[in-house]
Amino acid sequence: MRAQLPLLLNATDDHVATAVSLRENGSAPRVEMRTGDAFDLIKAVPASSIDLIITSPPYWGLRTYSGDHNWQILRDWAAESDDREAAPPYSWYKAHGGQLGLEPLPDWFVAHLVEFFMLARTVVKPQGSIWVNIGDTYFARWSSIRDRGRQGLGGNPRERRRVPMGGYRQEKQLLMIPARFAIAMQEQRWILRNDLIWHKPNVPPRPEKDRLRLAHEHFFHFVHRPKQGRAKYYYDLTQVETGAKDVATCYVRAGQDNHSATFPEQLIRPRILSSCPSGGTVLDPFAGTGRALAVAARNRRNAVGFEISKDFASNARKQVARELDDL
Repeated sequence: MRAQLPLLLNATDDHVATAVSLRENGSAPRVEMRTGDAFDLIKAVPASSIDLIITSPPYWGLRTYSGDHNWQILRDWAAESDDREAAPPYSWYKAHGGQLGLEPLPDWFVAHLVEFFMLARTVVKPQGSIWVNIGDTYFARWSSIRDRGRQGLGGNPRERRRVPMGGYRQEKQLLMIPARFAIAMQEQRWILRNDLIWHKPNVPPRPEKDRLRLAHEHFFHFVHRPKQGRAKYYYDLTQVETGAKDVATCYVRAGQDNHSATFPEQLIRPRILSSCPSGGTVLDPFAGTGRALAVAARNRRNAVGFEISKDFASNARKQVARELDDL
């Protein structure tokens, strides 16, 4: 008999949480979708309440998602700081109209991501894990940033932005943003356990004639660094892909509900099953359309999602309701 699910509210106010419960064979996974900025919402999560953070934050300089961005924010920061290259705190950046992923410099983006995971450190259980999917970007002095679309692709309107050159920021340079992020996390006492390569066999063709196509992304696995001894954390190796190798081949999924970057279930299900015990709690702080939440709940894990876009948050609630109802 199909479980009766309460209707997910289309909440529009920030910091509003709604929940769906599925009751089957005595289990009751709980899913909450909270609308607002992840940097704010994470502060309300109880300490040591999360078994697994799994997420794919906005990539740097590729697309907008919602809201307006201050394209002159580097000039505003230079007027207040002696070193415009040094990243401002995220609170300043947001207050002056900045969006995560649209920082004027890639180093700002890396600093803001690390700042978020430092805020999240206390909510992850001592035996918990963090899995972060992050892609790379090529530098261009004049970058093409599309509204809800990848750089240089699709028919969406685009913003032409001038990015200052200097140091490793050179034309045609692969910026190595995933590596810079991983090293910055290590410097903040996170232990990097794996750099899982997501091999994407169906990447579309590109117009460039002088380089290979990017057909992979990185999925980093971090755990707490203990005060002494070796890191100990929950991990069920029997739940990962056959062969337990650090390369996972998974086809790119088409976008969903106007979101151009949807988590493939084949990629995240082994991460959830291996790094979060049954009955545990999964958090996706950049939830998009809620794929990770739905996969977690379907596999008897509780789930919490944050999403700054009210439209995406509403679509996520609907997807979670549909997928749980299918059970």
